[in-house]
Amino acid sequence: MKIVINVYYGGFGLSTQGLCRYLDIKGVKWELGANNQVTVDNKPFYDFRINRNSSALVEAVEGLGELAWGQCARLKVVDIPDDVQWEICDYDGREWVAEIHRTWE
Repeated sequence: MKIVINVYYGGFGLSTQGLCRYLDIKGVKWELGANNQVTVDNKPFYDFRINRNSSALVEAVEGLGELAWGQCARLKVVDIPDDVQWEICDYDGREWVAEIHRTWE
């Protein structure tokens, strides 16, 4: 399974071009509003709503490379085994994929 993460401090984010490419792959009609805000059905569409293992997101990031990176982001596609229960962890916006384990407090 492929997952998109941010490997630089600052946080995950897509450029406007990356977000538009993702929506094109998904077949979603979008428009650019004021300040290059991407809208779907006249509502702002934000990249944080995208599942990181979305095949359309992976395709957009792999296809565009650095052009898909948002401000303060350096995106990377990580390939993990399909049977792993995973989560994205971060420190100051720099992310990694971790296998989910049990924890107690």
